[in-house]
Amino acid sequence: MSDDAFSGTGPGVRFTAADEQKRRGVRRMKTIATGLLAFATLVFVLSTWAGAAGAGPWTGYVAAAAEAGMVGALADWFAVTALFRRPFGLPIPHTAIIPTKKDAFGRSLGDFVGENFLSGHVVRGRLAALGIGRRLGEWLAAPGSAERVTKEASAALRGLLAVLRDDDVRAVVAEAVTRRAAATSVAEPMGRMLGKVVADGGHRGVVDLVAVRAHGWLTTNHEDVVRKVTQKTPGWTPRFIDQQVGERVYKELLRFVTEIRDDPDHPARGAVDNFLADFATELQTDPETIARVERAKGELLARPEVQDLIDSTWAAVRSLVMSAAEDEDSELRRRIRDGVRRFGERLATEPKLQAKVDGWLQDAAQYLVDTYRTEITSLISETVASWDADDASRKIEANVGRDLQFIRINGTVVGALAGLLIHTVAVALGG
Repeated sequence: MSDDAFSGTGPGVRFTAADEQKRRGVRRMKTIATGLLAFATLVFVLSTWAGAAGAGPWTGYVAAAAEAGMVGALADWFAVTALFRRPFGLPIPHTAIIPTKKDAFGRSLGDFVGENFLSGHVVRGRLAALGIGRRLGEWLAAPGSAERVTKEASAALRGLLAVLRDDDVRAVVAEAVTRRAAATSVAEPMGRMLGKVVADGGHRGVVDLVAVRAHGWLTTNHEDVVRKVTQKTPGWTPRFIDQQVGERVYKELLRFVTEIRDDPDHPARGAVDNFLADFATELQTDPETIARVERAKGELLARPEVQDLIDSTWAAVRSLVMSAAEDEDSELRRRIRDGVRRFGERLATEPKLQAKVDGWLQDAAQYLVDTYRTEITSLISETVASWDADDASRKIEANVGRDLQFIRINGTVVGALAGLLIHTVAVALGG
């Protein structure tokens, strides 16, 4: 595979510009390591020639050092090369380790991460040592933090409302409200509430209002009331008698309503009290009354007007929240800022609250690692398995190859020193 092909952006390992720069560094180190091997070879040839020409015993020391340096350099070259490819293309066993063992490395890496980084006790211990609750509280209590949190939360809320489809939300809201209302019995709660209102006299204001409005209506519509009464009289009665009957009925109605308005102890008011109290009891105990109320509730929910009202609720709420989220001085944002600041101050100073927050975070983290550890480790192993073997080998070599070339350089230097030491000891023992 060519380098150009490897530089593409297809599936598998992606060779980036940073990798290319590292690869150039690897080439430089290879040149230095190979040059050092060539230098050791040249020194060995020259010292051997000089020794044969009678230049003196020192040539033996130089030749031994150069020879050992060559051996060390060649051995380390073979070891480093065998990691990524087969030396000279020969099918030598246990070479090209990374390309041939890539999948096994991926599985081992996934198992290693799962056992040492994604275990519950490791995650809990690390989070406990960090003291996130206290740090979070100190940050939230610091000047400007609450404002920043509020700003980001408002932006997130506006973004969420912007992407939500109004038709879908309205349908969900309408369905949820209708289903909840249909499943909830309203008769008995209404009965309990009405009974308490009547017992506390809370309905009397409504009765007063109705009496005042009825008196005002009768006063304003005198002629209409008389005409309606005269229209119901028999046709054979004289007209002036019909008029007298109408006037009499009107005066009695006006007197009756006036007495109710002005007399808090009027018998009609007592009748209303008794009726409402009895009705409150029936709403709680009478099956027939309860059934009628539930049927009326169902019919009311099914009316188009009610459904339109439920649908319009989302539009009103959305507009209200959007306006409040955009206005920095809105009551919503002010309350969020104050709440965040107060929570931060408490969290920074109360150890019990810190422990509770830390416990929540640790429980959440442990749940995540326990639930998704297999998926995460399999993602690692499957990702490595999907890499092209040669591409992965080149990627790894580009990132670690520079350090590996130092092994070759060190092997040459250490080998030369070891060879010199061995030759010196051999000469000393032989002398």
